[in-house]
Amino acid sequence: MGVKFVGIMEHPTRFSMCVRSKTTSAQYVASRFRDPTFEKLMDNYKNLLKVISIQDLILANPRNPSVSIDFLSKLSQKLHLNRGPIAFLRKFPHIFHIYYDHSKLKPFCKLTDAALGVTRQEAVAINASLPVVVERLVRILSMSASRMVPLRAVFKVWKELGLPDDFEDSVISANSGVFQLCDGHEQNTHLLKLVDSVSSNGIRAAVEDWRVVECCKEDCSVDRMEMQFSFKQGYPPGMRLSKNFKAKVKEWQRLPYVGPYEVPGEKKKSKAGMMAMEKRAVSIVHEFLSLTVEKMVEVEKISQFRKWFGIDLNIRDLFLDHPGIFYLSTKGKRHTVFLREAYERGCLVEPNPVYDARRRLLDLVVLGRRGLPAVNSKLQDSSSCNEDRQEENQQRHDLSPS
Repeated sequence: MGVKFVGIMEHPTRFSMCVRSKTTSAQYVASRFRDPTFEKLMDNYKNLLKVISIQDLILANPRNPSVSIDFLSKLSQKLHLNRGPIAFLRKFPHIFHIYYDHSKLKPFCKLTDAALGVTRQEAVAINASLPVVVERLVRILSMSASRMVPLRAVFKVWKELGLPDDFEDSVISANSGVFQLCDGHEQNTHLLKLVDSVSSNGIRAAVEDWRVVECCKEDCSVDRMEMQFSFKQGYPPGMRLSKNFKAKVKEWQRLPYVGPYEVPGEKKKSKAGMMAMEKRAVSIVHEFLSLTVEKMVEVEKISQFRKWFGIDLNIRDLFLDHPGIFYLSTKGKRHTVFLREAYERGCLVEPNPVYDARRRLLDLVVLGRRGLPAVNSKLQDSSSCNEDRQEENQQRHDLSPS
């Protein structure tokens, strides 16, 4: 695919340009330059994802939003609760409250008032942003040459796109003049399609908006012709780039750009044709990330759209090859990609109401056990000890001969 913009470390903070074959991509994932800001954020997200999984189980019962500890114990492996549910729940007392239900003779877990407030804030923000969500779906379908994508792929990213839980009814069915569901070629599969009368002409990608803003700045010293096909580049502090690397990036920035909403020309197997195909793929995944609430998504999820967007490249390799545009993290046994330009010091540069609500939940996760009154902490620790003693006594009783 021509020269790849990959830095292989000769020194922990020095990169050089080289051609990377597919066989070395896994090695590069392990040895790539890590951005401490994104890595710290993903450290917190590992616990956040577990918290959200338990929160969803609690809220699945609207009449009595709670879940038994026994039920969580059965799901411990699936939820990746290595030390069991009680140990995990106790780490986040600002989110979860453990109590004993005397009528059922079982311990249960429910959300605290603070956590319930966050879920309500997110629900209100999502409902208020329904017109924006409709536009997001229109844009995603417009990036597909067939103007359709599998419904199962949308289900994979419904939270990332800020869709409500009932989006099939509240978004798709409620906008029958925009969307329609068709039967797929496979059994029990459906395709989400744009209605023929819906035009995607005039839709401008996020990177094109950025170019306009950059060129219109009063102190703009960039060459406007050079900016015509450029993407914003940024690298983590401490990552020194060789002259050769900078030259290759500059050369790539000047390559003709085919936008994600434009009809691509015929694919050519020449070096120039492959590089053009790669740049279009970058434009598509850049736009997809721009459409997400938190400007991040798991690589496995975005890969569901690869065929429908006409991307013939390995998407993970694409993220690795353009470290100035994307950042790939492997924390939590999952590959998550961030749109680098959307973040500053671990936060979104341009936050939105849904992101703000989710950030509040993340703040409660980061808070852990801190901020609790000393008396409550002692009571909780005492309660924990009593529960542990009761559990030990019960185990001894069960093991003792009758």
